Formats: sequence, structure tokens, C-alpha cells
Amino acid sequence: MVEIVIIAALVIWSAVYTFNKVFPKSAFKVFNALANVLEQQKLHKLASWVRPAMVTGCGGGCGCSSAEKPAKVTETTKAVKWK
Repeated sequence: MVEIVIIAALVIWSAVYTFNKVFPKSAFKVFNALANVLEQQKLHKLASWVRPAMVTGCGGGCGCSSAEKPAKVTETTKAVKWK
């Protein structure tokens, strides 16, 4: 029984994660609507947990959201000259 609960939780988490990555605009709308319903039901703590972060930047789902950290610039390595 415990195995079924663990596997179900992993499958649900994977589905939500994939939904966020593949359809960012639709996921934002769905989770925002779900948070609004939860607030109407007086579940403010759960609603704040479900509500997605507001997008700053381009907002086009192109990977420039506020949650992502800028990529590190790698320095070019120089060849070692043996004498």
C-alpha cells in the first residue's frame, strides 16, 4: 500500500513538472485559477503555495523568467606551452 502511494506521488509530481516545462503559459493559467478557487474556499496557505510566481522579463516562455539564474560565463582556457 505504501509503495502505491509513493509511486502515485512521483507520477503526479512528474506530470506537473513536465506540464510546467512543456506548456508554461497554460500551466500559469491553470495554477492561477486553482489558487483562486482555493482562496474562495478559505484555504489561503494552500493557495499561496499553488499560485505561480509572477513572470518578469519577456514572459514569453523563452527561458528568461525571473526564477532562472543567469548562466555562468566560462573563461577560455589557454594551452600550456612547454619549454
